[in-house]
Amino acid sequence: MQTPTTSGRFRWRIVALLFLATTINYIDRQVLSFTMTDDLFRKEMLDLAPDHSGHAVVLTKEATDRFKVLYGDVDAAFKFAYAIGFLLVGWLIDRIGTRRGFSLGIIVWSIAAVATTFVGNMSGLRWARAFLGLGESAIFPSSVKTVAEWFPKNERSFAHGLFNAGTNVGIIITALIAPYLILQFGWRSSFMITGLLGFGLLILWWFTYSKPERSAQLSAEEFAYIRSDNEKIAPRTVSWGQLLGYKQTWAFAVGKLLADPIWWFYMSWLPDFFNSNDALDQKLDLKSFGMPFLIIYVVSDAGSVFFGWLSTQFMRQGWSANRARKTTMLICALCVVPIFFAAQTSSLAVAIALISLATAAHQGWSANMYTFASDLFPKNVVASVSGIGGMFGAVGGILLSLLAGRIITAFGYLPMFIIASCSYLIALVIIHLVLPKLEPVKAEELEKGGHWLIGSRS
Repeated sequence: MQTPTTSGRFRWRIVALLFLATTINYIDRQVLSFTMTDDLFRKEMLDLAPDHSGHAVVLTKEATDRFKVLYGDVDAAFKFAYAIGFLLVGWLIDRIGTRRGFSLGIIVWSIAAVATTFVGNMSGLRWARAFLGLGESAIFPSSVKTVAEWFPKNERSFAHGLFNAGTNVGIIITALIAPYLILQFGWRSSFMITGLLGFGLLILWWFTYSKPERSAQLSAEEFAYIRSDNEKIAPRTVSWGQLLGYKQTWAFAVGKLLADPIWWFYMSWLPDFFNSNDALDQKLDLKSFGMPFLIIYVVSDAGSVFFGWLSTQFMRQGWSANRARKTTMLICALCVVPIFFAAQTSSLAVAIALISLATAAHQGWSANMYTFASDLFPKNVVASVSGIGGMFGAVGGILLSLLAGRIITAFGYLPMFIIASCSYLIALVIIHLVLPKLEPVKAEELEKGGHWLIGSRS
């Protein structure tokens, strides 16, 4: 039997490409959460321009609270389009292929990112973010399907962990460059310059990516190793309704529904938490975001890679996929529990440490959740299943976004961190009840046509 070291390593270049794509995706996604702390941006979005005499308008607490509520609505618009996009893009990628489907997504999100430069009020911002969400929904169905095509099952969680680490690198880069651009050139420059990165990615993706069987640089030995699982291909026409008839789909959807909104909460609100939390002994602003966010997301990166690696190691030691994935996810869920104290401590260092642990655990959870789709379904329906799960995650994100601004202005950040601390444990319990064993759906079952909750039958 071939081993990973003797089969070749070209497949890891594909992961590097996905890592870069995820990084740029998250740069474009994350810019707004830093820009929203800029007073001039808040004034312009609320149409609080200076009067004719040139006197600056004071941003009152009432105006700031109003902005936060409206910002939550903008965030919900992004996630609404993201949810719709997940279903459409997952379906599209399974039919026209990863190369063309992901290219289309890059085009849409890059145009939307650059267009945000020209918005003048909250209504325009909502539309720009909605189109951004529609395009950015392509990233994870494309990446999960690519990993399913390029890796055998025992390496997928590690590969997912590696490309998923790009999310943290994207946030780190944004935390370092967005404040500088805003302070030096104004908030509009942050959207223009970061938005242009996507067009460079489009060129690189289009001329670099291909399926394994079409790659001239892939050795015969490595191709055989990639195909060593001997997975069968499902029929081309598999509907969403048929996929929803499997409890495997629902287990994946629950894991996304209860965990994804927490990650988006971190992305959307952590800059404001550090900027406006009066309980902290030191507040952060555009001049000081860099180092704390570097710490948080470097630790998150380590969590993504480590927990993806841990699950893979468990399987190499003879553990079943069921035991390896769920044990790793339990460890991740327990690591998130202490985060509620971040809203109560007065120490900036303690808050950063708790949030770092929680975000690292989330990334580990995500690396294993992405593997669920490729573990449980034939590879040519993986993007559709990922799209369904991503849609559920986005729906949860919509609900939390609509509530977040209102909860934060009324009660502070503690209720939000309490929700975060228990969501993962609840999700894991439900996943285990729905799917006590990670039994994959066979291509033959899909050929026969599904019915409600296939897999529970005797």
